Amino acid sequence: MRTRLRTFLVTGVSAAVAAATALTATAQAGAGATAGEAASYPGGSPVVSTAQGRVRGEAASMVTSFKGIPYAKPPVGALRWKAPQPAAKWNGVRDATEFGGSCVQGTGWDPGYDKPTLTEDCLYLNVYRPSGAKKNLPVFVWNHGGGNTGGAGRDTDPAKFVTRQDAVFVTLNYRLGAMGWLYTDQLNRDNKDGAAGNYGLLDQQAALRWVQQNIRAFGGDPGNVTLAGQSAGARNTCTQLASPSAKGLFDRVILQSGGCNAPARSQTEAADSGDRFAAELNCPVGTGQLVCLRAKSPADILAAQQKVSQNSSVYGTAVLPADPLALLKAERLTDLPVVVGGTSDESQQSVFGQYDYRGNPLTAAQVGDLIERTYPQGADLVEAAYPVDEYWSPTVAWGTIQSDQRACRDQTLRERLAADTRMYAYEFAEKDGPAFTSIWRLGTDYPFGATHVNDLGYLWDYLGTALPFSSEQVQLSDQMISYWGSFTEDGDPNVRLAPSWPRYTSQGDMLQFQAPTAHRVTHAQIDDAHHCALWDDVSPAV
Repeated sequence: MRTRLRTFLVTGVSAAVAAATALTATAQAGAGATAGEAASYPGGSPVVSTAQGRVRGEAASMVTSFKGIPYAKPPVGALRWKAPQPAAKWNGVRDATEFGGSCVQGTGWDPGYDKPTLTEDCLYLNVYRPSGAKKNLPVFVWNHGGGNTGGAGRDTDPAKFVTRQDAVFVTLNYRLGAMGWLYTDQLNRDNKDGAAGNYGLLDQQAALRWVQQNIRAFGGDPGNVTLAGQSAGARNTCTQLASPSAKGLFDRVILQSGGCNAPARSQTEAADSGDRFAAELNCPVGTGQLVCLRAKSPADILAAQQKVSQNSSVYGTAVLPADPLALLKAERLTDLPVVVGGTSDESQQSVFGQYDYRGNPLTAAQVGDLIERTYPQGADLVEAAYPVDEYWSPTVAWGTIQSDQRACRDQTLRERLAADTRMYAYEFAEKDGPAFTSIWRLGTDYPFGATHVNDLGYLWDYLGTALPFSSEQVQLSDQMISYWGSFTEDGDPNVRLAPSWPRYTSQGDMLQFQAPTAHRVTHAQIDDAHHCALWDDVSPAV
């Protein structure tokens, strides 16, 4: 727990820090940007030396950013479906004021994703630090979500986190969909290092190695790194705990709305799926399969993955020898400190997106059919516990059912992690705030509650928008940033002048975040709120 005083229940950040100056630090590789180097550029633009070359960022009054820094070679041509290779060095000073390209992905409802992204040259990261000459700051590395098929590091603007917490914040891109997770026997034979099926996972490790080598030059401490992620980013972060090649690259983890809740794919399962994917591209099993696959365009790859999805890790390889879920259940996953939690209404977002957003809201009869198909062993019990006519709409009823089932599965994740390591648990339950950007801009009155992604806006700005929080919600945001920042600093989220966050023990207490302040709740209270006695019987966690 940090001893210095933090103030949370305020409505804004303190007065602006003086304009940025160059950081006088030296990277492990022997490179270092000096104040003289920075001052030699117009406007005092900050210049930092990395192992690959010098980069010029952009200084604002509070935050200095360096965007679009390559951490690996472009994974194109013969490097498609290969482990990431070190970025090439460059001469002179590279401009780092614009984001690098996002990885190949289809369209989505998030701002900026109305058209497919077809650029394979995408292995870039972004570094944000407080403006001013500060050294040895804790480092926060963010693994974005998006189902391992969408998203990018550029989606997260961490300015309010960085200025409040004096941390260096890193966001990154990693290969998505089939580009990041395809496995076939041919690919496995072509990758002697065991990379097949885990290219996205290895991209994240390459970015973490870049951090170890270079972050000191940006004011960060490579010996104090937190790896955090949300949704698929949380699952990837949890998976990194099981990868021998990730060992030593980070010191603690935060899992938001995800984790090791489901098995990774075995090589047999992944090969079957991979061959079906290849068949969609007319690339049959055999020695010519790999040449055929590498000849396909990104558009072709996206079209095929719409029919045969490729978006999760493969175990039984050198990169991931064992299934992370199996290690978790055996209490052998990690001994690193962990924060884990989710939102109280996780599934309302996805259910809305599947039905109402597409102009096909569910009827009561359709909800009954969904319950019968999804939970055949306990359909009568589910229907009795969730009378459709008591909800705002049938779609909301189905969203509540799915949210509660997921919340109870997450209770099991907490129990397993608590047996494995020092862990702090939470539930984000602020139901009255604006939904995250993609939903908020729709202007719908659908009652999302505290749905998937809503928590992110309380920690940093997401998808280019600062949401219109009430004064009480700003207070909650300040408090959450302080908790996350404290954990980033020393592995203990507790801070002064805020409710104590207890270490979670089996059937123990956790924090629930609801404006204006967090409060302590018991495992039993969460169980009751989500009907977990029902769900542990009808749909137990695997």
